[in-house]
Amino acid sequence: MLLNYALAALSGLLLVLVFPRFDIALLAPFVLTPLVYALAREWEPKHRFLLGWVAGIVFWGAANYWIHFVLTVHGGMGPVWGTVGYVAFVLARAVPMGIFALCAGVVVQQPYAVLAVPALWVAMERIPYLYDYKWLMLGNAGIDMGVPMRLAPFTGVYGLSFVFAMLGTAVAWVALRKPRKQLIWLVLVVAGPFLLPSLPAPERGREEAVAVQPNVQDHGHWSRPEVDQLHLDLELRSVTPGRKPALILWPEIPGPVYYFEDESVQQRVATLAKSTGTPVILGTVARTPEGKPLNSAVMVKPSGERGGRYDKITLVPFGEYVPWPFAAIVAKISTEAGDFEAGTKVVNFADGVGGFICYESAFPQQVRQNVALGAKVLVNLSNDGYFGGGAAREQHLSLVRMRAAENRRWVLRATNDGITASIDPAGRVMRVLPELRVTSGRLPFSYETNLTVYSRFGDWFAWLCVALSVILLVLSQFPIYSRG
Repeated sequence: MLLNYALAALSGLLLVLVFPRFDIALLAPFVLTPLVYALAREWEPKHRFLLGWVAGIVFWGAANYWIHFVLTVHGGMGPVWGTVGYVAFVLARAVPMGIFALCAGVVVQQPYAVLAVPALWVAMERIPYLYDYKWLMLGNAGIDMGVPMRLAPFTGVYGLSFVFAMLGTAVAWVALRKPRKQLIWLVLVVAGPFLLPSLPAPERGREEAVAVQPNVQDHGHWSRPEVDQLHLDLELRSVTPGRKPALILWPEIPGPVYYFEDESVQQRVATLAKSTGTPVILGTVARTPEGKPLNSAVMVKPSGERGGRYDKITLVPFGEYVPWPFAAIVAKISTEAGDFEAGTKVVNFADGVGGFICYESAFPQQVRQNVALGAKVLVNLSNDGYFGGGAAREQHLSLVRMRAAENRRWVLRATNDGITASIDPAGRVMRVLPELRVTSGRLPFSYETNLTVYSRFGDWFAWLCVALSVILLVLSQFPIYSRG
Protein backbone atom coordinates (compact mmCIF):
# COMPACT_ATOMS: atom_id res chain seq x y z
CA MET A 1 0.00 0.00 0.00
CA LEU A 2 2.83 2.41 0.77
CA LEU A 3 4.17 1.81 -2.74
CA ASN A 4 0.81 2.88 -4.17
CA TYR A 5 0.90 6.15 -2.25
CA ALA A 6 4.48 6.74 -3.34
CA LEU A 7 3.38 6.23 -6.95
CA ALA A 8 0.52 8.67 -6.48
CA ALA A 9 2.89 11.27 -5.05
CA LEU A 10 5.19 10.68 -8.02
CA SER A 11 2.37 11.58 -10.42
CA GLY A 12 1.86 14.80 -8.47
CA LEU A 13 5.57 15.55 -8.71
CA LEU A 14 5.63 14.86 -12.46
CA LEU A 15 2.77 17.31 -12.88
CA VAL A 16 4.86 19.96 -11.16
CA LEU A 17 7.87 19.24 -13.37
CA VAL A 18 6.06 19.69 -16.70
CA PHE A 19 5.10 23.30 -15.89
CA PRO A 20 7.14 26.47 -15.34
CA ARG A 21 9.70 26.91 -14.00
CA PHE A 22 10.88 23.36 -14.61
CA ASP A 23 9.27 23.06 -18.07
CA ILE A 24 10.24 19.40 -18.61
CA ALA A 25 7.39 19.00 -21.07
CA LEU A 26 8.62 15.64 -22.39
CA LEU A 27 7.39 14.14 -19.12
CA ALA A 28 3.77 15.09 -19.92
CA PRO A 29 2.91 11.73 -21.59
CA PHE A 30 4.01 9.90 -18.41
CA VAL A 31 2.38 12.09 -15.74
CA LEU A 32 -0.55 9.75 -15.09
CA THR A 33 1.37 6.49 -15.45
CA PRO A 34 2.32 6.04 -11.76
CA LEU A 35 -1.15 6.97 -10.50
CA VAL A 36 -2.98 4.71 -12.95
CA TYR A 37 -0.60 1.86 -12.12
CA ALA A 38 -1.34 2.36 -8.41
CA LEU A 39 -5.10 2.49 -9.01
CA ALA A 40 -4.97 -0.81 -10.87
CA ARG A 41 -3.43 -2.37 -7.74
CA GLU A 42 -5.97 -0.89 -5.34
CA TRP A 43 -9.51 -2.23 -4.87
CA GLU A 44 -10.82 -0.19 -1.95
CA PRO A 45 -12.71 2.97 -3.00
CA LYS A 46 -11.46 4.88 0.04
CA HIS A 47 -7.84 4.31 -0.88
CA ARG A 48 -8.48 5.07 -4.54
CA PHE A 49 -9.78 8.48 -3.55
CA LEU A 50 -6.88 9.05 -1.18
CA LEU A 51 -4.35 8.13 -3.87
CA GLY A 52 -5.71 10.83 -6.15
CA TRP A 53 -5.98 13.28 -3.28
CA VAL A 54 -2.31 12.73 -2.37
CA ALA A 55 -1.30 13.33 -6.00
CA GLY A 56 -3.35 16.52 -5.99
CA ILE A 57 -1.89 17.75 -2.72
CA VAL A 58 1.65 17.30 -4.05
CA PHE A 59 0.79 19.02 -7.31
CA TRP A 60 -1.20 21.99 -6.07
CA GLY A 61 0.97 22.45 -2.99
CA ALA A 62 4.16 22.67 -5.06
CA ALA A 63 2.87 24.32 -8.26
CA ASN A 64 0.75 26.97 -6.50
CA TYR A 65 3.12 27.68 -3.62
CA TRP A 66 2.90 31.38 -4.51
CA ILE A 67 -0.69 31.49 -3.23
CA HIS A 68 0.79 31.59 0.27
CA PHE A 69 2.46 34.89 -0.65
CA VAL A 70 -0.76 36.26 -2.13
CA LEU A 71 -2.79 35.47 0.98
CA THR A 72 -0.10 36.53 3.44
CA VAL A 73 0.94 39.82 1.81
CA HIS A 74 -1.76 41.04 -0.56
CA GLY A 75 -4.62 39.37 1.27
CA GLY A 76 -3.33 40.95 4.47
CA MET A 77 -3.82 37.71 6.40
CA GLY A 78 -0.31 37.59 7.90
CA PRO A 79 1.99 34.57 8.05
CA VAL A 80 -0.10 32.43 10.41
CA TRP A 81 -3.53 32.85 8.86
CA GLY A 82 -1.98 33.01 5.40
CA THR A 83 -0.48 29.58 6.00
CA VAL A 84 -3.80 28.26 7.28
CA GLY A 85 -5.54 29.61 4.19
CA TYR A 86 -2.91 28.18 1.87
CA VAL A 87 -3.11 24.70 3.43
CA ALA A 88 -6.91 24.80 3.28
CA PHE A 89 -6.74 25.79 -0.39
CA VAL A 90 -4.38 22.94 -1.27
CA LEU A 91 -6.43 20.33 0.60
CA ALA A 92 -9.64 21.51 -1.04
CA ARG A 93 -8.18 21.95 -4.53
CA ALA A 94 -6.86 18.37 -4.47
CA VAL A 95 -10.35 16.92 -4.00
CA PRO A 96 -11.21 16.79 -7.76
CA MET A 97 -8.11 14.65 -8.36
CA GLY A 98 -9.32 12.37 -5.59
CA ILE A 99 -12.72 12.09 -7.29
CA PHE A 100 -10.98 11.42 -10.59
CA ALA A 101 -8.96 8.61 -9.01
CA LEU A 102 -12.08 7.17 -7.37
CA CYS A 103 -13.83 7.00 -10.75
CA ALA A 104 -10.75 5.95 -12.69
CA GLY A 105 -10.27 3.07 -10.27
CA VAL A 106 -13.70 1.79 -11.31
CA VAL A 107 -12.86 1.65 -15.03
CA VAL A 108 -9.14 0.93 -14.89
CA GLN A 109 -9.71 -2.84 -15.14
CA GLN A 110 -12.07 -2.52 -18.09
CA PRO A 111 -10.98 -3.21 -21.68
CA TYR A 112 -11.80 0.40 -22.57
CA ALA A 113 -9.71 1.89 -19.74
CA VAL A 114 -7.29 3.57 -22.15
CA LEU A 115 -10.25 5.60 -23.44
CA ALA A 116 -12.14 6.03 -20.18
CA VAL A 117 -9.31 7.31 -17.96
CA PRO A 118 -8.36 10.28 -20.19
CA ALA A 119 -12.04 11.14 -20.65
CA LEU A 120 -12.41 11.23 -16.87
CA TRP A 121 -9.32 13.42 -16.57
CA VAL A 122 -10.71 15.98 -19.02
CA ALA A 123 -14.07 15.87 -17.23
CA MET A 124 -12.26 16.66 -13.99
CA GLU A 125 -10.54 19.65 -15.61
CA ARG A 126 -13.74 21.06 -17.11
CA ILE A 127 -16.39 20.61 -14.42
CA PRO A 128 -16.45 23.73 -12.19
CA TYR A 129 -15.21 23.23 -8.65
CA LEU A 130 -14.10 25.44 -5.76
CA TYR A 131 -15.25 28.76 -7.22
CA ASP A 132 -14.21 27.43 -10.63
CA TYR A 133 -10.54 28.04 -9.90
CA LYS A 134 -8.64 26.99 -13.03
CA TRP A 135 -4.89 26.92 -13.47
CA LEU A 136 -2.39 24.67 -15.26
CA MET A 137 -4.43 22.06 -17.05
CA LEU A 138 -2.32 19.10 -18.19
CA GLY A 139 -2.61 20.20 -21.82
CA ASN A 140 -0.79 23.45 -21.06
CA ALA A 141 2.42 21.40 -20.85
CA GLY A 142 2.25 20.99 -24.65
CA ILE A 143 2.40 24.69 -25.49
CA ASP A 144 5.78 24.27 -27.24
CA MET A 145 4.96 20.92 -28.91
CA GLY A 146 4.24 21.47 -32.60
CA VAL A 147 2.16 18.37 -33.37
CA PRO A 148 -0.05 18.23 -30.23
CA MET A 149 -0.69 21.97 -30.53
CA ARG A 150 -2.50 21.32 -33.80
CA LEU A 151 -5.39 20.18 -31.62
CA ALA A 152 -5.78 23.51 -29.81
CA PRO A 153 -7.89 25.32 -32.46
CA PHE A 154 -10.26 22.35 -32.59
CA THR A 155 -10.56 21.01 -29.04
CA GLY A 156 -9.00 23.73 -26.95
CA VAL A 157 -6.46 22.82 -24.30
CA TYR A 158 -8.63 19.85 -23.34
CA GLY A 159 -7.61 17.91 -26.44
CA LEU A 160 -3.97 18.07 -25.40
CA SER A 161 -4.90 17.00 -21.88
CA PHE A 162 -6.71 14.01 -23.36
CA VAL A 163 -3.69 13.02 -25.45
CA PHE A 164 -1.24 13.18 -22.54
CA ALA A 165 -3.65 11.35 -20.23
CA MET A 166 -4.20 8.60 -22.78
CA LEU A 167 -0.48 8.13 -23.35
CA GLY A 168 0.14 7.96 -19.61
CA THR A 169 -2.63 5.39 -19.20
CA ALA A 170 -1.27 3.33 -22.09
CA VAL A 171 2.21 3.18 -20.55
CA ALA A 172 0.67 1.97 -17.29
CA TRP A 173 -1.35 -0.56 -19.31
CA VAL A 174 1.84 -1.98 -20.81
CA ALA A 175 3.53 -2.07 -17.39
CA LEU A 176 0.54 -3.99 -16.03
CA ARG A 177 0.87 -6.48 -18.93
CA LYS A 178 -2.65 -5.97 -20.09
CA PRO A 179 -3.76 -7.25 -23.52
CA ARG A 180 -2.12 -5.19 -26.25
CA LYS A 181 -5.25 -5.19 -28.40
CA GLN A 182 -6.87 -2.91 -25.84
CA LEU A 183 -4.40 -0.20 -26.85
CA ILE A 184 -6.24 0.25 -30.15
CA TRP A 185 -7.49 3.59 -28.82
CA LEU A 186 -3.97 4.95 -29.20
CA VAL A 187 -4.68 5.31 -32.91
CA LEU A 188 -6.72 8.37 -31.94
CA VAL A 189 -3.74 10.20 -30.47
CA VAL A 190 -1.03 8.88 -32.76
CA ALA A 191 -2.75 9.61 -36.07
CA GLY A 192 -5.26 12.33 -35.12
CA PRO A 193 -3.01 15.39 -34.74
CA PHE A 194 -1.11 14.58 -37.94
CA LEU A 195 -4.38 14.80 -39.90
CA LEU A 196 -4.92 18.38 -38.73
CA PRO A 197 -3.41 21.53 -40.28
CA SER A 198 0.08 22.54 -39.19
CA LEU A 199 0.67 25.57 -37.01
CA PRO A 200 0.74 28.89 -38.86
CA ALA A 201 4.24 29.98 -39.82
CA PRO A 202 5.87 32.73 -37.75
CA GLU A 203 5.40 36.27 -39.05
CA ARG A 204 6.57 39.66 -37.88
CA GLY A 205 3.11 41.19 -37.64
CA ARG A 206 1.71 43.95 -39.80
CA GLU A 207 0.86 46.33 -36.94
CA GLU A 208 2.44 47.51 -33.70
CA ALA A 209 1.12 48.36 -30.27
CA VAL A 210 2.94 50.34 -27.60
CA ALA A 211 2.73 48.63 -24.21
CA VAL A 212 3.65 50.63 -21.08
CA GLN A 213 5.08 48.70 -18.13
CA PRO A 214 5.13 51.12 -15.15
CA ASN A 215 6.45 48.65 -12.50
CA VAL A 216 4.28 50.27 -9.83
CA GLN A 217 4.60 48.95 -6.30
CA ASP A 218 1.45 48.42 -4.26
CA HIS A 219 2.08 50.62 -1.21
CA GLY A 220 -1.53 51.40 -0.38
CA HIS A 221 -1.54 55.16 0.17
CA TRP A 222 -0.75 57.68 -2.55
CA SER A 223 -0.14 61.40 -2.25
CA ARG A 224 -1.39 63.75 -4.97
CA PRO A 225 2.15 64.42 -6.29
CA GLU A 226 2.76 60.68 -6.55
CA VAL A 227 -0.50 60.24 -8.46
CA ASP A 228 0.39 63.06 -10.87
CA GLN A 229 3.88 61.62 -11.40
CA LEU A 230 2.42 58.17 -12.16
CA HIS A 231 0.06 59.64 -14.75
CA LEU A 232 2.89 61.65 -16.31
CA ASP A 233 5.16 58.61 -16.49
CA LEU A 234 2.42 56.60 -18.21
CA GLU A 235 1.95 59.37 -20.76
CA LEU A 236 5.64 59.83 -21.51
CA ARG A 237 6.25 56.09 -21.87
CA SER A 238 3.35 55.85 -24.32
CA VAL A 239 5.20 57.87 -26.97
CA THR A 240 7.97 55.88 -28.66
CA PRO A 241 9.98 56.47 -31.83
CA GLY A 242 8.73 54.91 -35.05
CA ARG A 243 5.59 54.79 -37.13
CA LYS A 244 2.21 55.48 -35.60
CA PRO A 245 1.15 52.47 -33.51
CA ALA A 246 -2.28 50.88 -33.85
CA LEU A 247 -2.84 50.74 -30.07
CA ILE A 248 -1.43 52.13 -26.83
CA LEU A 249 -1.85 49.82 -23.84
CA TRP A 250 -1.67 50.62 -20.14
CA PRO A 251 -1.88 47.57 -17.87
CA GLU A 252 -3.89 46.61 -14.84
CA ILE A 253 -1.95 48.37 -12.07
CA PRO A 254 -2.35 48.77 -8.31
CA GLY A 255 -1.94 52.55 -8.56
CA PRO A 256 -4.77 55.10 -8.49
CA VAL A 257 -5.79 55.34 -12.15
CA TYR A 258 -9.47 56.21 -11.66
CA TYR A 259 -10.49 57.18 -15.17
CA PHE A 260 -14.20 57.51 -14.44
CA GLU A 261 -13.75 59.53 -11.24
CA ASP A 262 -10.72 61.73 -11.99
CA GLU A 263 -11.23 64.38 -14.67
CA SER A 264 -7.49 64.97 -14.91
CA VAL A 265 -7.02 61.32 -15.93
CA GLN A 266 -9.74 61.65 -18.55
CA GLN A 267 -8.12 64.77 -19.96
CA ARG A 268 -4.65 63.25 -19.99
CA VAL A 269 -5.79 60.07 -21.77
CA ALA A 270 -7.91 61.99 -24.27
CA THR A 271 -4.99 64.33 -25.04
CA LEU A 272 -2.67 61.34 -25.52
CA ALA A 273 -5.12 59.59 -27.85
CA LYS A 274 -5.68 62.77 -29.90
CA SER A 275 -2.02 63.79 -30.14
CA THR A 276 -0.87 60.33 -31.22
CA GLY A 277 -3.95 59.50 -33.30
CA THR A 278 -4.03 56.15 -31.51
CA PRO A 279 -6.65 54.42 -29.35
CA VAL A 280 -5.56 54.01 -25.72
CA ILE A 281 -6.69 51.02 -23.64
CA LEU A 282 -6.12 51.22 -19.90
CA GLY A 283 -6.99 49.35 -16.75
CA THR A 284 -9.02 51.29 -14.21
CA VAL A 285 -11.66 51.03 -11.49
CA ALA A 286 -15.26 51.68 -12.51
CA ARG A 287 -18.42 51.62 -10.41
CA THR A 288 -21.78 49.92 -10.55
CA PRO A 289 -24.89 52.11 -10.27
CA GLU A 290 -24.86 51.19 -6.59
CA GLY A 291 -21.28 52.42 -6.22
CA LYS A 292 -19.56 49.03 -5.93
CA PRO A 293 -16.07 48.83 -7.52
CA LEU A 294 -15.41 47.03 -10.81
CA ASN A 295 -12.05 45.94 -12.16
CA SER A 296 -12.38 47.41 -15.63
CA ALA A 297 -10.66 48.29 -18.88
CA VAL A 298 -11.66 51.18 -21.10
CA MET A 299 -10.71 52.29 -24.62
CA VAL A 300 -10.36 55.97 -25.50
CA LYS A 301 -10.42 56.63 -29.25
CA PRO A 302 -8.35 59.28 -31.09
CA SER A 303 -11.45 61.48 -31.07
CA GLY A 304 -11.34 61.46 -27.27
CA GLU A 305 -14.56 59.47 -27.09
CA ARG A 306 -14.79 56.11 -25.38
CA GLY A 307 -14.55 53.02 -27.55
CA GLY A 308 -16.05 50.63 -25.05
CA ARG A 309 -15.65 49.43 -21.47
CA TYR A 310 -15.18 45.91 -20.19
CA ASP A 311 -15.79 44.93 -16.57
CA LYS A 312 -13.91 41.88 -15.37
CA ILE A 313 -16.26 38.91 -15.07
CA THR A 314 -14.08 36.29 -13.40
CA LEU A 315 -12.67 37.65 -10.17
CA VAL A 316 -9.81 36.17 -8.15
CA PRO A 317 -11.08 34.43 -5.00
CA PHE A 318 -9.63 35.98 -1.82
CA GLY A 319 -7.91 38.62 -3.95
CA GLU A 320 -10.72 40.58 -5.58
CA TYR A 321 -13.56 39.09 -3.59
CA VAL A 322 -14.01 36.85 -0.59
CA PRO A 323 -16.25 33.89 -1.46
CA TRP A 324 -18.92 32.39 0.74
CA PRO A 325 -18.61 31.13 3.45
CA PHE A 326 -15.25 32.75 4.21
CA ALA A 327 -16.28 36.41 4.15
CA ALA A 328 -16.98 36.66 7.87
CA ILE A 329 -13.79 34.79 8.77
CA VAL A 330 -11.53 36.84 6.50
CA ALA A 331 -13.13 40.08 7.65
CA LYS A 332 -11.95 39.27 11.17
CA ILE A 333 -8.42 38.59 9.93
CA SER A 334 -7.91 41.27 7.30
CA THR A 335 -9.52 44.38 5.89
CA GLU A 336 -7.38 44.24 2.73
CA ALA A 337 -9.01 41.40 0.84
CA GLY A 338 -10.77 42.73 -2.26
CA ASP A 339 -14.47 43.39 -2.50
CA PHE A 340 -15.00 43.92 -6.24
CA GLU A 341 -18.23 43.31 -8.07
CA ALA A 342 -18.10 40.96 -11.09
CA GLY A 343 -18.98 42.15 -14.58
CA THR A 344 -21.90 40.54 -16.34
CA LYS A 345 -20.94 40.04 -19.98
CA VAL A 346 -18.06 39.79 -22.43
CA VAL A 347 -17.59 43.07 -24.29
CA ASN A 348 -15.23 43.92 -27.14
CA PHE A 349 -13.76 47.36 -27.72
CA ALA A 350 -14.06 49.30 -30.96
CA ASP A 351 -12.18 48.22 -34.10
CA GLY A 352 -12.33 44.51 -33.29
CA VAL A 353 -10.20 44.58 -30.14
CA GLY A 354 -11.16 42.03 -27.47
CA GLY A 355 -9.96 42.42 -23.91
CA PHE A 356 -9.67 40.19 -20.88
CA ILE A 357 -8.11 41.00 -17.53
CA CYS A 358 -5.40 39.09 -15.66
CA TYR A 359 -6.71 35.81 -14.15
CA GLU A 360 -9.37 35.49 -16.88
CA SER A 361 -6.66 34.09 -19.14
CA ALA A 362 -7.11 30.78 -17.29
CA PHE A 363 -10.64 30.39 -18.68
CA PRO A 364 -10.69 29.14 -22.31
CA GLN A 365 -14.45 29.37 -22.67
CA GLN A 366 -14.55 33.04 -21.69
CA VAL A 367 -11.69 34.23 -23.89
CA ARG A 368 -13.06 32.44 -26.94
CA GLN A 369 -16.29 34.45 -26.57
CA ASN A 370 -14.34 37.61 -27.43
CA VAL A 371 -13.36 36.05 -30.73
CA ALA A 372 -16.82 34.63 -31.40
CA LEU A 373 -18.13 38.19 -30.93
CA GLY A 374 -15.74 39.54 -33.56
CA ALA A 375 -12.41 40.26 -31.87
CA LYS A 376 -9.59 40.39 -34.44
CA VAL A 377 -6.86 40.82 -31.82
CA LEU A 378 -6.89 40.10 -28.08
CA VAL A 379 -5.51 42.32 -25.32
CA ASN A 380 -4.69 40.96 -21.87
CA LEU A 381 -4.16 43.59 -19.15
CA SER A 382 -2.57 42.12 -16.05
CA ASN A 383 -0.73 42.85 -12.82
CA ASP A 384 1.39 39.81 -11.97
CA GLY A 385 3.11 41.74 -9.20
CA TYR A 386 0.61 40.14 -6.83
CA PHE A 387 2.36 36.81 -7.40
CA GLY A 388 5.68 37.93 -5.94
CA GLY A 389 8.83 36.48 -7.48
CA GLY A 390 7.50 32.94 -7.93
CA ALA A 391 6.83 30.78 -10.97
CA ALA A 392 3.30 32.14 -11.31
CA ARG A 393 4.45 34.71 -13.89
CA GLU A 394 5.67 32.05 -16.29
CA GLN A 395 2.67 29.85 -15.53
CA HIS A 396 0.34 32.73 -16.31
CA LEU A 397 2.10 33.44 -19.59
CA SER A 398 1.66 29.81 -20.67
CA LEU A 399 -2.09 30.13 -20.15
CA VAL A 400 -2.26 33.26 -22.31
CA ARG A 401 -0.24 31.51 -25.01
CA MET A 402 -2.76 28.67 -25.12
CA ARG A 403 -5.64 31.13 -25.50
CA ALA A 404 -3.87 32.62 -28.54
CA ALA A 405 -3.43 29.19 -30.13
CA GLU A 406 -7.00 28.05 -29.43
CA ASN A 407 -8.43 31.07 -31.22
CA ARG A 408 -5.67 31.72 -33.78
CA ARG A 409 -5.39 35.29 -32.57
CA TRP A 410 -2.51 37.54 -31.65
CA VAL A 411 -2.54 38.41 -27.95
CA LEU A 412 -0.97 41.63 -26.71
CA ARG A 413 -0.13 41.28 -23.04
CA ALA A 414 0.42 44.52 -21.10
CA THR A 415 1.43 44.01 -17.48
CA ASN A 416 2.45 46.18 -14.55
CA ASP A 417 5.90 44.61 -14.04
CA GLY A 418 6.08 41.66 -16.47
CA ILE A 419 5.70 39.49 -18.36
CA THR A 420 4.71 42.01 -21.07
CA ALA A 421 4.73 40.25 -24.43
CA SER A 422 3.35 39.79 -27.92
CA ILE A 423 2.05 36.28 -28.69
CA ASP A 424 1.29 35.04 -32.20
CA PRO A 425 -1.67 32.85 -33.32
CA ALA A 426 0.34 29.68 -32.73
CA GLY A 427 1.08 30.62 -29.12
CA ARG A 428 4.68 31.68 -29.78
CA VAL A 429 6.13 34.58 -27.82
CA MET A 430 7.29 36.99 -30.51
CA ARG A 431 8.56 39.81 -28.31
CA VAL A 432 8.91 40.23 -24.57
CA LEU A 433 9.88 43.26 -22.48
CA PRO A 434 12.32 43.02 -19.56
CA GLU A 435 10.61 42.17 -16.28
CA LEU A 436 10.54 44.28 -13.12
CA ARG A 437 11.55 47.46 -14.94
CA VAL A 438 9.86 50.74 -15.76
CA THR A 439 9.79 50.53 -19.53
CA SER A 440 7.68 50.49 -22.65
CA GLY A 441 8.06 48.88 -26.03
CA ARG A 442 6.46 48.07 -29.33
CA LEU A 443 4.69 44.74 -29.66
CA PRO A 444 4.04 43.38 -33.17
CA PHE A 445 0.68 41.92 -34.12
CA SER A 446 -1.81 41.48 -36.96
CA TYR A 447 -5.57 41.54 -37.15
CA GLU A 448 -7.07 38.11 -37.90
CA THR A 449 -10.63 37.28 -38.91
CA ASN A 450 -10.93 33.50 -39.41
CA LEU A 451 -12.75 31.58 -36.69
CA THR A 452 -11.40 28.29 -35.37
CA VAL A 453 -13.63 25.36 -34.45
CA TYR A 454 -12.94 26.15 -30.82
CA SER A 455 -13.86 29.82 -31.23
CA ARG A 456 -17.17 28.79 -32.80
CA PHE A 457 -18.21 25.91 -30.57
CA GLY A 458 -16.23 26.30 -27.35
CA ASP A 459 -15.76 23.36 -24.99
CA TRP A 460 -17.59 20.79 -27.12
CA PHE A 461 -14.76 18.27 -26.72
CA ALA A 462 -14.56 18.68 -22.96
CA TRP A 463 -18.31 18.18 -22.54
CA LEU A 464 -18.13 15.17 -24.87
CA CYS A 465 -15.57 13.72 -22.46
CA VAL A 466 -17.92 14.42 -19.55
CA ALA A 467 -20.73 12.54 -21.32
CA LEU A 468 -18.40 9.69 -22.30
CA SER A 469 -17.19 9.40 -18.72
CA VAL A 470 -20.73 9.00 -17.44
CA ILE A 471 -21.55 6.38 -20.08
CA LEU A 472 -18.42 4.32 -19.43
CA LEU A 473 -18.85 4.51 -15.66
CA VAL A 474 -22.40 3.19 -16.01
CA LEU A 475 -21.26 0.53 -18.47
CA SER A 476 -18.58 -0.63 -16.02
CA GLN A 477 -21.29 -1.58 -13.54
CA PHE A 478 -22.76 -4.23 -15.82
CA PRO A 479 -21.30 -7.69 -15.22
CA ILE A 480 -19.19 -9.24 -17.95
CA TYR A 481 -19.74 -12.95 -18.51
CA SER A 482 -17.27 -15.12 -20.38
CA ARG A 483 -17.92 -18.50 -21.97
CA GLY A 484 -16.43 -21.59 -20.62
